[in-house]
Amino acid sequence: MSKVFIVGAGPGDVDLITVKGLKAIQQADVILYDRLVNQELLDEAGERTELVYCGKSPNNHSLSQSSINGLLCKFALQGKTVTRLKGGDPFVFGRGGEEAEALSKRGIPYEIVPGITSGIAAPAYAGIPVTHRDFSSSVAFISGVSKLGIDEEAYWESVVKSMDTLCIYMGVKKLPDICERLIRHGRSADTPIALVQWGTTEHQQTVTGTVSTIVEKAKDIANPSMIVVGEVVKLRDSLQWFESLPQQEENPFHQVVG
Repeated sequence: MSKVFIVGAGPGDVDLITVKGLKAIQQADVILYDRLVNQELLDEAGERTELVYCGKSPNNHSLSQSSINGLLCKFALQGKTVTRLKGGDPFVFGRGGEEAEALSKRGIPYEIVPGITSGIAAPAYAGIPVTHRDFSSSVAFISGVSKLGIDEEAYWESVVKSMDTLCIYMGVKKLPDICERLIRHGRSADTPIALVQWGTTEHQQTVTGTVSTIVEKAKDIANPSMIVVGEVVKLRDSLQWFESLPQQEENPFHQVVG
């Protein structure tokens, strides 16, 4: 019987795919994959596997979400094993819930395969733990792009005042506005903040500063980037490890894939 696997491919480092996610790639008749999925993972697909690109950049969608939902249903109803390969985790700002809803409405069997989300992985590769006994006992994963119709001021006031660490997705273009809101709702202008671009990949760049200085310091940072706000950012000075790895170093676990 056909089934759809909605798979989190992880944040970029090819070795951060889960074992179950890798099996879903290898067993698929069709793979629908996103822009931020590491292309090396597609090498694990079978020779006859059909690959369908569904990538979305901020102002350029190759396929609408409704079209993607329709393709998932169409291929599954043809009796094929379908893997929907998404960057990070499918249920963390990945719209995996919407795709699962579409399958559920048609009575199509599916499984969710969680992945490592960039909100945890990018800070970790930058040497920033999102929680720490001395600095942070709470963390929120939020979007820099708010859903239409919500009271944005109330939303930001709530998260700024209640959480020690904020991991903000899709916020680079709104960084000046985000910093302004942070200060307006109670964060000190001296609060540490970091931007991690292309986290976990060989192209990773990390810029740190404070809420009052980061806009100028990060002017050359673009998407995809994770914004991390909180005292935990200070730990990067002693915990950064990724940048110290020899560029040519072979990952001893790389044979998990390939």
